[in-house]
Amino acid sequence: MPTIRFAGRSVDCLEGANLRVVLVRARLPLYNDAARALNCRGRGLCGTCAVRVEGPVSEPTTAESRRLGAGSGLRLACQCKVMGDLEVTKLAGFFGNRGPGQGG
Repeated sequence: MPTIRFAGRSVDCLEGANLRVVLVRARLPLYNDAARALNCRGRGLCGTCAVRVEGPVSEPTTAESRRLGAGSGLRLACQCKVMGDLEVTKLAGFFGNRGPGQGG
């Protein structure tokens, strides 16, 4: 059973589980600011669930490639299937894609 470490907490899930669903059900802070209310609810359209993921997950989907572009180092939680233990990081900004010093 994979363990996801995120925001100082750990949560277990089944292998193949959707990362967004696991984080939302565990009431972990996947969305920043207004994105808590203004998001596409897991359809891969808005990009507000972008996270940095370290560990085994499914291959990027077409929706992720369109939304995030190549080489961003980010994934859409709503498009990721958990395949093993993960370390997940949410960056700053509405879409969660701003590193330190990049503004909001």
